[in-house]
Amino acid sequence: MIKISFLSLFILLLGFIPRAFAQDDEKILSGGVFSNSVKTVRLYREEWNLSYPIISIAGNEKLMLQFDLLGDLSETFYYTFIHCDKDWKRSDIFPTDFIDGFPENPVEDYKSSFNTTILYTHYKLLFPNERVKLKLSGNYIIMVFPYGEPDNPVLSQRFIVTENAAGITVEAHRPRMAADYDEKQQIDFTVNYSGVRINDPYNDVFAFILQNGRWNNAKRNLKPEFYGNNQLKYSALSDKNIFAGGNEYRYFDVRSIRYQSEFVKKIDFLMSNYHVFLTPSENREFKPYFYRQDFNGKYYIAIQEEKNPDTDADYVYVYFTLPSAMKVEGGKMYVSGALANWSYGADNLMSYNNEAKAYECIMLLKQGWYNYEYFFQKEGDESGVATTFEGSHYETENDYTVIVYYRNPRERYDRVLGTQTINTLNRLIY
Repeated sequence: MIKISFLSLFILLLGFIPRAFAQDDEKILSGGVFSNSVKTVRLYREEWNLSYPIISIAGNEKLMLQFDLLGDLSETFYYTFIHCDKDWKRSDIFPTDFIDGFPENPVEDYKSSFNTTILYTHYKLLFPNERVKLKLSGNYIIMVFPYGEPDNPVLSQRFIVTENAAGITVEAHRPRMAADYDEKQQIDFTVNYSGVRINDPYNDVFAFILQNGRWNNAKRNLKPEFYGNNQLKYSALSDKNIFAGGNEYRYFDVRSIRYQSEFVKKIDFLMSNYHVFLTPSENREFKPYFYRQDFNGKYYIAIQEEKNPDTDADYVYVYFTLPSAMKVEGGKMYVSGALANWSYGADNLMSYNNEAKAYECIMLLKQGWYNYEYFFQKEGDESGVATTFEGSHYETENDYTVIVYYRNPRERYDRVLGTQTINTLNRLIY
């Protein structure tokens, strides 16, 4: 028999405590929704609903955070900010280093839903504001929690504050490598940092590339092929600058619950709620490319019959169906996109119906216009590449955002020197 002393047991338990906190911290710093009652979380630049959450430290730009709390009772929420390094770990600095104002503040703008089958309270927050301003560039987390419960957040979201101190030119094109020629896209870019004194740009500057604002398939900590004369050039024959092009996103429109729009098979009112059944989806994996304008995975809250979508839009149950002759082994199938916060969990997991020979999923969503895709997540693979049932094409329209970080050896945080977002249709976004 093995005997363990109380001291040994205490030391053993201590070993688990940091890991538990680290897991919670990792969840918060990844961004997500941690309450089943919180829905439709959006973070974007003020008056630009489909934008990415990036603002300048020197300008007057603001970000808008919106979310709903389901139920007939409102709750008092507070918010705070966390400064992170380029890899989304907490920076080794104090809140007073990056916040001008109170570290915790209430979300004061909220209203109850009106004439909806599912009751909710809609919350809005515009920041920076008169209560709090941000002093440093970098990666940030905004975290929302009930009053008096900062260790029990209901949501967290990532955003970026840039100095716009470096000029970035970006080009998206068909890859040069034959193996990637038909299915992927290459992102080349040049960074001009003539306005910033950097002694060792190769080791102290780090570049990231995001596709459609997502972090789960980002290209990270890229190093330049050439540097000199205050310029860094990123252009490679390897796959480090290359993304699967994917396909244009599928979509459906539930702005109205009175009329069936494209890809809506029927709308039923059952047990006091609306149920929207989408047309069974087709397998696009081996079909030729077809352009259709989309939101690159995002969604837009809107209604046709009422005036204020924030509080008048109803919540409906949306039924997804993906026919498949057999269950795909070695992983799980999800409905993917901003409608699921770019995460893969129980809410957007599809189950295989052996009798119907189809994958099925039901999601509770607010009225609006939605993009989505089907994503088969292989076991042990956390990347966000959707090709099974979707296909991948070099022609696909995508947004790409380049982020340039600089770590001054004399400082304790990563600066964001600049960002640039382009579209593969050769349009500069911002």
